[in-house]
Amino acid sequence: MEKKSRLLTIGQFAALHGINKKTLMWYDETGLFRPAVVCPENGYRYYSYYQSSILETILLLRELNVSIAEIQTFMKDRSAASLEQLLREKIEDLDREMVHLKAVRKTLSKHRRNMLAVLTVDLSEISVVQREARHVVTVDITEETSFDKQVEMITAKTKEYQLRRLHDASYGTMISVESLACGKFSDYSKLFIEIPFPIRKTGLHKQPAGEYVRTFYQGSWEDIRFCYGKLFDYAAKEGLVLSGFSYETIINEAVTDRPEDAIVQIEIPAKRV
Repeated sequence: MEKKSRLLTIGQFAALHGINKKTLMWYDETGLFRPAVVCPENGYRYYSYYQSSILETILLLRELNVSIAEIQTFMKDRSAASLEQLLREKIEDLDREMVHLKAVRKTLSKHRRNMLAVLTVDLSEISVVQREARHVVTVDITEETSFDKQVEMITAKTKEYQLRRLHDASYGTMISVESLACGKFSDYSKLFIEIPFPIRKTGLHKQPAGEYVRTFYQGSWEDIRFCYGKLFDYAAKEGLVLSGFSYETIINEAVTDRPEDAIVQIEIPAKRV
């Protein structure tokens, strides 16, 4: 710029900052950012080069979703201290949003893996997979716990752990290996919710790391005992000892309405003898 004191037309100033002229006109009309000079004869707006830093600050704040009202308040008392406070608050907001977006990405990736599994699943296959440890929120239930009560308890947990929606987490049911070994295939003891972001709270259930026997089941709930029978036979044949809980998760819940079409992923911790 040859002379920084030279006035720029609204078109030149808008182009310099990569925005539309209408944006500058709107800022002027709202009193947020006024031109240096308005020609009294024709009403043309002219801007000084030295106004650039002010406009860039406004544009930055708008990019951070700071409201016009907040920016107007800041502009009335523009100082290093007020800008530092405003930016600190928005950085904290961004940090929270980034944590949420990472959690959403993790959830989407899990749903995508589930859909790939649905497309390629072999219901007759039983395999051994490696699992990382994870902490889950659990809700204790019995055979007498009504469906309405289960919904009520799950809803309370999603609020307690600040989940925006239920789809922010994966969830399922847990039944002890002890119950399965005794033929009590409806003796579910817990509902679990896996929260996709780090939390620092006590009382969480730790699903251990290590090898898991995995299979999938589709059909009536009354016949799931046959699936578990095959799974236990496989474990005995492979020299595996099952322990803890069976973790059941429906992997195609988003694309089916009928319970008999649900594909249940079953995973049980296993150790080699």
